[in-house]
Amino acid sequence: MERLRRRTRPTSKLRVCDDDQLRQRVEDAEQTAQRARFLAEATPDDELAAQRASDAESVAATVRAELDDASDFLTFLALPRPVLEELIAEHPPTEKQEAEGAVFNPDTFPAALIAAASFDGMSREEAAELLATWSAPDANFLWEAAWQVQQESRVDLGKG
Repeated sequence: MERLRRRTRPTSKLRVCDDDQLRQRVEDAEQTAQRARFLAEATPDDELAAQRASDAESVAATVRAELDDASDFLTFLALPRPVLEELIAEHPPTEKQEAEGAVFNPDTFPAALIAAASFDGMSREEAAELLATWSAPDANFLWEAAWQVQQESRVDLGKG
């Protein structure tokens, strides 16, 4: 029981990077490394292919490190179940939202969850500001990072 009590809660990280060219360089480098690995695996006796794969992976690792340096990260932590349930209860859907199948108020709950799950100490007001001012896809990623970690399971039923 003690080991079960000491389990850490799941976390998720959201990368925020506005350098589109750097993100594209990472994608290109990773694709190049993947192609080089496939070629090296397909021809295990080809030392040149193995060296190319190693070099390509080194380039990809360097560019990924550059991306990490140019990025900000927001970290979200899974809340204990009673805390999450209370937070949901504090943001009930309106009658109209409930009729549409909502279990919480989508206008107020996202900022509250983002703030509550923020490992970085983001306030509810800051979360609401980002949700209101970021582009729709970026705001959705922010919400999803905080919500998805609440759904993460690290247990399974096993096989028989």
